[in-house]
Amino acid sequence: MKNDTQAVTRVLTAHVPLPIADKVDQIAARLERSRGWIMKQALSAWIAQEEERDRLTQEALADVDSGQVIDHQAVQAWADTLGTDKPLPVPR
Repeated sequence: MKNDTQAVTRVLTAHVPLPIADKVDQIAARLERSRGWIMKQALSAWIAQEEERDRLTQEALADVDSGQVIDHQAVQAWADTLGTDKPLPVPR
């Protein structure tokens, strides 16, 4: 019987450039962890980042669908004043 606390896993294979593979090996040695552990950490962080990017994109699309947009000309006028002595307030 399999231990319930152990996650079911699947092997994924990827070809990576040698400099990246070398960095993974260096980090694994420094942290005294396996290469697989380093790869799982990196992949988990990337997935979390992509999920957050997708969430923010969906939130922005919902704003557009509900009409909550800022006119391009207002944004351009604001951007043109950045770095000047009297920047305009952020358009809303």
